[in-house]
Amino acid sequence: MATVEDEPLRGVQENRADDAHLVTGCGRRIEVRSLRLGKPDRSVHRIALDIGEDCGGVPGTWAALSPDEAHALASLLLRQAAVTGHPADATPVRN
Repeated sequence: MATVEDEPLRGVQENRADDAHLVTGCGRRIEVRSLRLGKPDRSVHRIALDIGEDCGGVPGTWAALSPDEAHALASLLLRQAAVTGHPADATPVRN
């Protein structure tokens, strides 16, 4: 598997205008980007979720999500945040 350090990914265009990130309490930077893979006439659109290393240098990870997967993840995060923020008002999310 090639990494960014090994060589640039061919056919990948990142939309930096849509970049968004947040830094967690443990120091990990989570970036969300829009990616377009492949040739312009037959491109595939993905949402890239990049979870960076923590303060101690422990490596992070990434995922490329379809729009439907990104919506499902957002829904799970919002539901779990509601449960965590108001435990008496909601049922925990279980998969």
